[in-house]
Amino acid sequence: MEVLKVAASSNPNSVARAIIGALRKAPQVEAHAIGAGAVNQAVKAVAIARRILERQGQDLIMTPGFIEVEVDGQERTGVRILVEHKPSAP
Repeated sequence: MEVLKVAASSNPNSVARAIIGALRKAPQVEAHAIGAGAVNQAVKAVAIARRILERQGQDLIMTPGFIEVEVDGQERTGVRILVEHKPSAP
């Protein structure tokens, strides 16, 4: 599973394209963000990716959670966003 690191300075359109590209290769992708600005960009990217996929007749599921990451030798709490294709209705 691919892990995308999202920063406050990340372009949400670029991250959205990366999410879609990763979902073409694997059923799931994770986006990791530390800080309010980065989380904001990550959520916007998922919304943009969803809008693009909806136009193609697909949908996705976003599941947020917390992660602990080491940054410069210190433990930081970040947000982990799991993104996966939504199963088709029977």
